[in-house]
Amino acid sequence: MNLFSDIRTTVLSALEAMQSEGALPAGLDFANVTVEPPRDASHGDMASNAAMVLAKPAAMNPRVIAEALAAHLTADPRIESVEVAGPGFLNMRLSVTLWQGVLAKILDQGADFGRADTGQGKKVNVEYVSANPTGPLHVGHTRGAVFGDALASLLDYAGYAVTREYYINDGGAQVDVLARSVYLRYQEAHGQEVAFEDGTYPGDYLIPVGKALKEKVGDAYLGKPESEWLLEIREYATEAMMDLIRADLASLGIKMDVFYSEKSLYGTGRIEAAIAALKDKGLIYEGVLEPPKGKKPEDWEPREQTLFKSTAHGDDVDRPVMKSDGAWTYFAPDIAYHYDKVMRGFDMLIDVFGADHGGYVKRMKAAVSALSDGKVPLDVKLTQLVKLYKNGEPFKMSKRAGTFVTLRDVVDQVGPGATRFHMLTRKNDAPLDFDFDKVLEQSKDNPVFYVQYANARVNSVLRKAEAAGLDLSAAPDLSQINHEAEINVAKKLAEWPRLVELAARTNEPHRIAFYLFDLASEFHALWNRGNDLPELRFLQDGEDATSVAKIALARSVQVVICAGLGILGVEPVEEMR
Repeated sequence: MNLFSDIRTTVLSALEAMQSEGALPAGLDFANVTVEPPRDASHGDMASNAAMVLAKPAAMNPRVIAEALAAHLTADPRIESVEVAGPGFLNMRLSVTLWQGVLAKILDQGADFGRADTGQGKKVNVEYVSANPTGPLHVGHTRGAVFGDALASLLDYAGYAVTREYYINDGGAQVDVLARSVYLRYQEAHGQEVAFEDGTYPGDYLIPVGKALKEKVGDAYLGKPESEWLLEIREYATEAMMDLIRADLASLGIKMDVFYSEKSLYGTGRIEAAIAALKDKGLIYEGVLEPPKGKKPEDWEPREQTLFKSTAHGDDVDRPVMKSDGAWTYFAPDIAYHYDKVMRGFDMLIDVFGADHGGYVKRMKAAVSALSDGKVPLDVKLTQLVKLYKNGEPFKMSKRAGTFVTLRDVVDQVGPGATRFHMLTRKNDAPLDFDFDKVLEQSKDNPVFYVQYANARVNSVLRKAEAAGLDLSAAPDLSQINHEAEINVAKKLAEWPRLVELAARTNEPHRIAFYLFDLASEFHALWNRGNDLPELRFLQDGEDATSVAKIALARSVQVVICAGLGILGVEPVEEMR
């Protein structure tokens, strides 16, 4: 039930009636007509731009359209009044019974209230985290992991068939460095003195890996040249790191559907097939690129390379796919990986990258556009940096990791639920301050506490209702929900289906967190009004029917809060301690 969509349909029907009457010309496009909450709640319940967007194509004064449209809409019993504002905006106030009906719908549909069919079963691949398998996940990965997982859940809730995917970067030189670092810990496990040179990974997390390798192979690799152990230790270390990463993700409640190995692209013909597909489209050629901006001519050595004509699909410059020595560039396996996604039949691709990958956006979009003939859209979401604070000071690095604060450091401090919620209190492309003290603070200034507190308050009401012997299975008389403070909560609940559709359409799960905070604020405001006005309290002494109706409002709030927290991957708290 999307009440905003229902009223928009009513507006469109009124416009069509005006056309039949000759009050509007035929052939107008109504696609840009919207019905949404007004910016100022005092202006009404819903606002429409219909007259404003139709005035120019209809060659009419917008107020003339608006006044005629208002006359049609006021005939609808659900619409209490319509006001023409400014040059031609329509502000509508809806019947109280409509808001009461929203509560009935929530209680009837339960957890399905707000679920949308926006996706219509389309297959979408959400790739996120995809950290190098060289160590535990750090706080930057945490934000990308939470964002990607919440986005995947949001899209699933909105009717898409979602695949969660992790791309294992196990084909590059960094995995050789990992193998050498593990070899040092292996030597150390045998009692040898070792030194970690620049470029190796000195974190304590590799100590148990070195010990486990000793248990497995004994002294078989000691004193042997790198050529005899590099490949074996590389594979062993990569799997050990992926076990660590899977455990890190599990601590946040994240489970991937697919782990895709970059290494599987090499020596299998997959890279060659992807480049051949581009070549068949006339997009691969031999050429020399212009020097990068800022390079002096004497610093630039022009070399003929194999290039992808990415400018034909919106990129700024063409991109090398093969070096002059015949080796693939880093871009080539990325092309092959996305070609594989296209060939797997996904209707939409989403990549979640860290902010430092901003330079890859246009080239990856160009590659997917070329490989799919423009049929498969790619949306790249960049997650900005996270700054950690504790006791007012920047949070210190993790000795275990060696150089950074790990995901586990964060989760161990505040728990998975608070971590996930707080990571979504800013839009993904805005920097985020993560203050451990504030995340744990029990106040309105802490969004996750405020939302969980609302859910806990509902549970306290339900416990008292059970103790009082109230039968909550009976159909409530929702006409008793009529106070302004109660209707304000119902109005906020009515926004939930629209909010889900909007968040899914824009791939912005942070909208869910914002909405939950606003809903909790309305609920707490009602609760606090009850301290002064006994008639607003959820339990009314001696008035069972009234209590059941008011508790129905609280139950509706809980249904939506739990649905929203479910999308964010946050477990609802039953009771605040």
